[in-house]
Amino acid sequence: MVGRPGGHEGDLTRAPVRAAVRPWWWVVAAVLVALAVAVAVTRRHELVSAVRLIGEVRPYRLLVAAVCEAASLLCLAALQRWLLRAGGARVRLRAMAALVLAGNAIAGALPGGAAFAAAWVFRRLRRRGVEQVLAGAVLAGAGTLSALSLFVLLVAGVLVAGSSGPASGLRGAVVALAVAALVVAGVAVGLSRFPRVRRRAWRGWRRLGLRSRRLWDVEQALSRLGRHVRATRPGPRPWLRPAALAVLNWGFDLACLVTCVWSLGIGVPWHGILAAYALTQFAGSLRLTPGGLGVVETSLTALLVVYGLSTEQAIAVTLLYRVVSYWALQPVGWACGLGLTLADRRGTPESDHAA
Repeated sequence: MVGRPGGHEGDLTRAPVRAAVRPWWWVVAAVLVALAVAVAVTRRHELVSAVRLIGEVRPYRLLVAAVCEAASLLCLAALQRWLLRAGGARVRLRAMAALVLAGNAIAGALPGGAAFAAAWVFRRLRRRGVEQVLAGAVLAGAGTLSALSLFVLLVAGVLVAGSSGPASGLRGAVVALAVAALVVAGVAVGLSRFPRVRRRAWRGWRRLGLRSRRLWDVEQALSRLGRHVRATRPGPRPWLRPAALAVLNWGFDLACLVTCVWSLGIGVPWHGILAAYALTQFAGSLRLTPGGLGVVETSLTALLVVYGLSTEQAIAVTLLYRVVSYWALQPVGWACGLGLTLADRRGTPESDHAA
């Protein structure tokens, strides 16, 4: 029987934090922000025109964008809460939403902030009685579902965009990767019906985990969560709900972007908006700068121009979208984080006994 590598509580979060504070993160972030500032200076005339365009925004439409962004975050909170409940833990949706808002603010504050956010949410879940392994499994599982959902949106965006824009160059590779993933998944499901194949796959999975303590912890976490779900909710159907929540998390954020275009009275470039959004999110997910500052703005503006907007319109849409989806959420998230931290210190974390 394969043994477990030595470790202790916190291994699931300490390694990512150590990686996040490497000096090169700060150097890359500083360079990218400086480049973004330089671009803004050279494009100051378009920037001024964009600000004037934002001044003509229709407030009630902008409120719709804010509601879409709130729905996006609520779907992410519901996804993580579903995984917690599947593992036998209960946390109120209100508390989970506050954790998501706070984690989002932390992730957007520092280079590599996603690791700091994961560590902070992990500790808050532990304070609410969630077991270490389950807390790690929820974070890993939610991240995996989120990444897969974004890839699905990218495939759809590339197909919808057709031969126009930069997505056309990625079309063959993305479609081939999607087909390969479906084939591999189908083969894996088919072979999993044979007990001998399952045993050998499990042994290989365990041996792979022995090479890295962090990988071992993730393996243990996901395996335990998977066993618990299979025991209480057998079959693939129960996973449709978390998968749908992961897709809706991105879908409502995309709706926020579309509504920002609409609120400015600009025609939405429907053929390319999904591809532009998905490509921008992949670039921003690298977290090379706090909250993807400079990376998201530059990528989204350039892609919107490629797909039919003028430079002034693209800058206005990007700035408005970032205000709603990033800047407005920062103070709210930090306030939630402060409130949760103070509640934990008073020893009154909110556990859930309600739906």
